Amino acid sequence: MRSARGAAVRRRLVRSPGAVAGGALLLGLFLFAFAGPHLSGWGYADIDYSALHRPPDARHWLGTNRIGQDVYAQCARGLQKSLLIGALAAGFSTGLAAVVGVCAGYFGGWADRALMLLVDLMLVVPAFLVLVVVAPRLRAFGWLAYVGLIAAFGWMVTARAVRAMTRSLKERQFVLVARHMGVGPVVVIRRHILPHMASFLVTDATVAVAGAVISETGLSYFGFGVQPPDVSLGTLIADAADVPTTYPWMFCFPAGLLVLLVLAFHLIGDALRAALDPEAEALVVGGAAGSRV
Repeated sequence: MRSARGAAVRRRLVRSPGAVAGGALLLGLFLFAFAGPHLSGWGYADIDYSALHRPPDARHWLGTNRIGQDVYAQCARGLQKSLLIGALAAGFSTGLAAVVGVCAGYFGGWADRALMLLVDLMLVVPAFLVLVVVAPRLRAFGWLAYVGLIAAFGWMVTARAVRAMTRSLKERQFVLVARHMGVGPVVVIRRHILPHMASFLVTDATVAVAGAVISETGLSYFGFGVQPPDVSLGTLIADAADVPTTYPWMFCFPAGLLVLLVLAFHLIGDALRAALDPEAEALVVGGAAGSRV
């Protein structure tokens, strides 16, 4: 059953223009981020004092910044760092949302009330303000601290959705039978609850990467994220924010990479949602067609 469903999902993904375009775009970005630095003779921290804010040429493929650092090498390093932070933050965020939502929905009672109170409190906290206040105090712990910060404020809405799905699933016949047979809660959740919401969690994690990358970019843009001499897309955009028309290569290349990265994850997320839940996609398409009529 699972292998047949997996084959059907793969067929839908292969036939989806969005999945193909998003996958190809993401693969290209990954290759640029992790293989690209080996193609250039410059490191992201190297300085060429004879080429200050030079436009793209044969020596510096994407030009140099105002102090002579190679923009190609810096963009590759910045994309690499933003990808790592975004992927880890999205994974931790979705994992935390799954744990909180499943526990609240399955056990109910005081556990549900306590966890949902925590979710409500986190939702009303001004996340960016807290990040700005806390981030400078975590610089000693490196970029992994920013992963934890971003993940800590990105799981609440997903947790509410997981809770609602869990409350519905625990009333299904197969779950009731397992519970009456004396199967423990952990086994029921692992074997019967989580597999039925795996498609939702995978899609949510994919889309959450784009959100985490934007959050990291915003923090770094305002000087609260990745710190020099390391770089991210946010720091590169911030460094060139005052010269986008004078030295456009310094601003356009990192900004373009950010746009392409977010676009790739959104295309893949939409394609995954359609492939993993074709009935919901059919309803959406049918509703849109009906509204046009």
